[in-house]
Amino acid sequence: MRYIFSLFAALIVIATTQAQPSPQQFLQYQPGTRFTPHFKVMEYFRKVAETTKNVKLETYGETYEGRPLVMAILSSPENMARLEEIRQHNLGLVSGTAQGPQPVIVWLSYNVHGNEAVSTEAAMKTLYTLLTERKELLQNAVIIIDPCLNPDGRERYVNFYNSVRGKQYDATPYAREHYEPWPGGRSNHYYFDLNRDWAWQTQTESQQRVLQYNRWMPQVHVDFHEQGVEAPYYFAPAAEPLHDAITAWQRDFQVQIGKHNATYFDKKGWLYFTREQFDLFYPSYGDTYPTYNGSIGMTYEQGGGGRAGLAITTRQGDTLTLRDRVEHHFVTGMATVEVSAANAAKLVQEFTQYFADARSKPSGEYKTYVVKGAGNAENLLTLSETLRRNDIVTGFATGNSQSSGFNYFTGKTEKFNIEKGDLVISAFQPRSNLVRVLFEPVARLTDSVTYDITAWALPYAYGLPAYAVSGRLDPAVSAEPEKTTVTQAEGNTYAYLAQWNSTKDLKFLAALLNRNIKVRYSEAPFTIGENTYAAGTLIITKAGNNSLEAVPAIATKMGVALVKVPTGFVDKGADFGSDKIRYIRKPKVAVVAGDGVSSLGMGEIWHFFEQQIEYPLTVIPSSSLSGASWRDLDVLILPDGNYSALADKQAAARLKDWVSAGGRLIALEDAVAQLAAGEWGFKLKKDEEENDKDKKEEPKKDPYLPLKPYANRERESVSQFIPGAIYKVHMDHTHPLAFGYPDYYYTLKQSDKLVEFIENDGWNVGVLKQNDYLTGFVGAQTKLRLNNGLLFGVKEVGQGEVVLLTDNPLFRSFWENGKLLFGNAVFMVGQ
Repeated sequence: MRYIFSLFAALIVIATTQAQPSPQQFLQYQPGTRFTPHFKVMEYFRKVAETTKNVKLETYGETYEGRPLVMAILSSPENMARLEEIRQHNLGLVSGTAQGPQPVIVWLSYNVHGNEAVSTEAAMKTLYTLLTERKELLQNAVIIIDPCLNPDGRERYVNFYNSVRGKQYDATPYAREHYEPWPGGRSNHYYFDLNRDWAWQTQTESQQRVLQYNRWMPQVHVDFHEQGVEAPYYFAPAAEPLHDAITAWQRDFQVQIGKHNATYFDKKGWLYFTREQFDLFYPSYGDTYPTYNGSIGMTYEQGGGGRAGLAITTRQGDTLTLRDRVEHHFVTGMATVEVSAANAAKLVQEFTQYFADARSKPSGEYKTYVVKGAGNAENLLTLSETLRRNDIVTGFATGNSQSSGFNYFTGKTEKFNIEKGDLVISAFQPRSNLVRVLFEPVARLTDSVTYDITAWALPYAYGLPAYAVSGRLDPAVSAEPEKTTVTQAEGNTYAYLAQWNSTKDLKFLAALLNRNIKVRYSEAPFTIGENTYAAGTLIITKAGNNSLEAVPAIATKMGVALVKVPTGFVDKGADFGSDKIRYIRKPKVAVVAGDGVSSLGMGEIWHFFEQQIEYPLTVIPSSSLSGASWRDLDVLILPDGNYSALADKQAAARLKDWVSAGGRLIALEDAVAQLAAGEWGFKLKKDEEENDKDKKEEPKKDPYLPLKPYANRERESVSQFIPGAIYKVHMDHTHPLAFGYPDYYYTLKQSDKLVEFIENDGWNVGVLKQNDYLTGFVGAQTKLRLNNGLLFGVKEVGQGEVVLLTDNPLFRSFWENGKLLFGNAVFMVGQ
């Protein structure tokens, strides 16, 4: 009888297992023996969802290339029956409208970097195991699995690898299958690193994913990655620096999860490390963004990445296989769910307290932030839209009042006026810690060896005057700003005027040029009546245009304010027929892509043209640059990179001839350095030599100074380090490259490169002087070098010009204030 009962129970288990096919049964191969195409992964998740009520599969969006973005939500039958109730209750814990226990929500994110392709394979095995042999974990947990955050990048990698591998894999490290072609599979369609985009949400994948993340707000979030082939596995706890907004509980539970992961790795004899390399500071990672939103956010890193393929031989002589990598990610994923489910009550309790503290007693020195439009309502609105995408509560002041606070631009605490239309952000809200991290003028860095940029305060990134106030302010605010309108003037419509100081103005100009509407700009300020208009103001005249009827509609669509004037006669400045009113030719623009070019840098430019200003861009392969015909080309952009064509004297001469004939060459970052090494009439700034007096007064050099401990080698290297710090740049805003700016700009500096001041045939538009450092880590030796040099300038070459952008104004597309600078280089310079 006991035998019959056991057999019956076994049959039930077998039937259940067969109803939910394993990855091997569905794919018809063992996971880890080949890379699974994205469509097949989607089919597996759909098939599993069809066979059980324990899974809800949601398609939450699609990529730029049209691939679906999906998430699987799984839990016990009891929890699934009230899934929406659990979600709403969880959001109530955030807002303070609910309390009490619930299942813990654990979110597992796989494959944000496309060529770290193992984690999607592990996601299928994790899904199956949670629904079968470990389904007891679902009693206390709701698990969300996003099997692939970056389908476009992953498919790029999988297509490459599957197309070059032989009948058997070749583990030889230098075999073809271990070298991806440019641009590699790490990034998305526009070559953006999606793991740096959580807070900024410049990419469609990030926008759609974070929207869902904020609908659920998990207590635990894991972001699965891969690192170098030789590295052992990494899991939490994270390395310093950890931002001090991270609570003691978040730190402690990371240790608890790490120890639980370690028990499994110890049993298997697998190597691993913790507390090194991967920090929790920069706010836009897949571990930090959840952490600043109350979660236990973690990165797990498996050795391998795009080089490993199906198998690769390491320096130790071991063979690292895809099956090994799948198993490692599977084990940490399961272990994390296991420890989270076992501590569900405590996790929910601490999560609730986290947001109670955020709403009532926010951490940090400042409790309110006030950002002023200062004549740039469009940039202010763009900032407010970014904050709202992160569920940060903001408001626009409806009246005037006074306060005192830290002025971001002067670095001093001073009195200021809150004026109608100013953006007000209070720290007394659920997203308090995220607000603090995004706005604090100086983030305290506990360790100078960090993984990413160390400064990102949004007032600098948007170029908007702002104040950080230590007390709570509650001025009357409106959720929406005043609408932009066309300012009418009596009489005939002679022209429309539009200001020039934001990305929306760039998009407006691009839309006009795309419709072959003729546009001019003023190279100097002018006055009509009581209104003064800045240099760079767009002028759309009836003269030269068949009709101006479409202009107001285009402006309204772009959110741009227009002024309608009845005359071209000005009261001060140049009349609209003057040669000081420049006609903007519709430029034919190209960018170089391919080997030697930074895919991230090129992608930022590509995305800028296609997605932000919607202006046509031709992409030229770097391999064809030396032989390209540029006859019809007006603007050529060289992203950050190392160009073989510039090292070739004949190719460089042809390029210079094109510029001399009237072409405009825009060079960014290392492309500037490479041009400076050639015969283009400018040079990189060298270290300043000490004068004789200083040398005489210099104390005797310690003969033992070079004897540095080997153990301190990492610390010693940071003296030359600048991972990303903010500097104030002095701008000549009378030059077209700086139109729309005041006499300053804030740049994110990531290198020590400066150009010597241009003495002849050129213009020093953006320069560093003495002591222009503001915030972020800069190594001591590098800081000494960063003064008295050119960052942004124009070198005239014959009838054309070379625009020098030593820093990247389009960095990750979140440095909003730099986009106008880049737009000036494309549309305004040389007209």
